[in-house]
Amino acid sequence: MDTNTYDAIVVGSGISGGWAAKELCEKGLKVLMLERGGPYDHIKDYKTAHKKPWEMEHRGRTTQEQKRNYPVIHRGWAASEAVMDGWANEQDCPYTETKPFTWWRSYRMGGRSILWGRQSYRWSQMDFEANEKDNVAIPWPIGYDDLAPWYDHVEKFAGISGSIEGLAQLPDGQFLPPMELNCVEKDMAQRIKKEYQEKRHLIIGRVANLTAAIPGRTKCQFRNRCWEGCPFGGYFSTQSSTLPAAMKTGNLTVRPYSLVKEVLYDKDSKKATGVEVLDTETNQTQEFKSKIVFLCASTLNTAWILMNSATDVWPDGLGSSSGELGHNIMDHHYNIGASGTVEGFEDKYVYGRRANGFYIPRFVNLGGDKRDYLRGFGYQGGASRQGWSGDVAELNIGGEFKDKMTEPGKWTIGATGFGEILPYHENKVTLDKVVKDKWGLPVLNMDAEMKENELKMRKDMKEEMRAMLEATGVKNISTYDGGHALGHGIHEMGTARMGKDPKTSVLNKWNQVWDCMNVFVTDGACMTSSACQNPSLTYMALTARAVDYAVNELKKNNI
Repeated sequence: MDTNTYDAIVVGSGISGGWAAKELCEKGLKVLMLERGGPYDHIKDYKTAHKKPWEMEHRGRTTQEQKRNYPVIHRGWAASEAVMDGWANEQDCPYTETKPFTWWRSYRMGGRSILWGRQSYRWSQMDFEANEKDNVAIPWPIGYDDLAPWYDHVEKFAGISGSIEGLAQLPDGQFLPPMELNCVEKDMAQRIKKEYQEKRHLIIGRVANLTAAIPGRTKCQFRNRCWEGCPFGGYFSTQSSTLPAAMKTGNLTVRPYSLVKEVLYDKDSKKATGVEVLDTETNQTQEFKSKIVFLCASTLNTAWILMNSATDVWPDGLGSSSGELGHNIMDHHYNIGASGTVEGFEDKYVYGRRANGFYIPRFVNLGGDKRDYLRGFGYQGGASRQGWSGDVAELNIGGEFKDKMTEPGKWTIGATGFGEILPYHENKVTLDKVVKDKWGLPVLNMDAEMKENELKMRKDMKEEMRAMLEATGVKNISTYDGGHALGHGIHEMGTARMGKDPKTSVLNKWNQVWDCMNVFVTDGACMTSSACQNPSLTYMALTARAVDYAVNELKKNNI
């Protein structure tokens, strides 16, 4: 076989790319997985995972040089000494902002699957029906029933721990045993249930951390250092899960330092023939051929690849015939909520470092509840005891100070809301024709913002959390709103949405590009709306479903 020819090419090695590679390889295809960043090996490359905090050279802080070189990452909470190597080089890979946009990128093997928050929730039928019901954007071409068996499939392999709750707005799944709420959270859960007559629920988060060992992986050790890489394979990542499964088949070739410049398109067959790759180390370009291409480069990079492809046929890129490519960017808005102190548990403490918090599923605009905005939000939070420093005045000295150091502080509880952002056509990315990256390629320009619907929702996100804390006896309540620029939620979605009509969407119900049916997009770019749940589990299910369809169509010679 020609060393540059494969049955399938997968662009990207993150959550979606890893799943695409695994599923394609296990179905017998010879697969090339392309990653623009360098290698990052399971266990061997988790350099800080076993270090003590005092062994970190800068005690967890970033350097002045890093602050200068990584201004975007320093806009949020992710600038930490242990993970700075995980973030994309912002000097080599800039972008421009018509409106503020915080783009968190990781260019290395495994992508953001090492760094993700692991919260894993199914969407409900209500979420898939929302656009049509509200007359917003376009309807989804699929419903919950189309995805349910694929949720089952990916949950069993990834290992999702969670509790069975029987909530229509948050379907149950194939769960490992749930982690435990701590004593304050359990008490709060009961109070909320009683106060709101079982219309609101506080549950343990559904998280891709193992509570029981599965083949090849050890259960979570409750270290809560997941984003440094887990030497135990205690949480789902490309490195711990999908990559070993794909490699086991003998069908996978992995090529790092491979920036995909474009999908190669043949006008006569109206099919993709492969991709053109720029080697980021040598600056040489090379073509790789395949029967099908899976774009899983992450939402905005997938849009970038499409915009740079087949421009001699479509000036705005492959998949742009509907006029929707690059449009309808979404995210989840957060950085807003409330917290306070809890009395009566002074003789209790926590055990271990649970890599999870509680979740309060959506309760607004459900049933008889009607608000002056569309859609809704959930909350993620936790209860814990403060460190001694919270109770020690700066000038305290002597014996009393030393005694205080040995005692934990007050119990606190708090949560931040995660709200849905609607798909607005005018929220878009385009190619910046002036600014270029390190390799002379055009960069993306971001032009997206929250609008009136989200701003109205934010008022409720803050007020409802404050009211819940007050109603359940929490003291010293304070609220906060840190504002939100799109992208900061790290749940960017849209730009190549699925739909029923090629005139209004980029992809069909099988994640195929309408304009080129052997190209599939299964990362966040494909999303038609955003719901308020973390989206990664849905990407996994959509990817597995699309691979199953693609391989069957390939066997029938339909693509």
